[in-house]
Amino acid sequence: MAEAEAQEENCDKSIEMIEKCNKDLETLLEEMEKITVRAAWMTYGIVTIHTNPDLASSMKHLEDAFLRCKEQVGRKWQEVLKESKGEEE
Repeated sequence: MAEAEAQEENCDKSIEMIEKCNKDLETLLEEMEKITVRAAWMTYGIVTIHTNPDLASSMKHLEDAFLRCKEQVGRKWQEVLKESKGEEE
């Protein structure tokens, strides 16, 4: 009787271990799918840039324009702050 209970307990533990392994494998598979999608998008981006060299120069031009705009907004903001301090006095 005790031997049958021990075997049943071993069987239950084995089933729990297999279920845990299945969950772990599913989690790993999901992570691999996410990594695969990211790698595909990176590849797409690289191919796009290599097949259209104008895109890289356009992106550089856009970045330069953004930085100039950011600098001007910063200057205007400083002017507004100085004016508001002058009005408070």
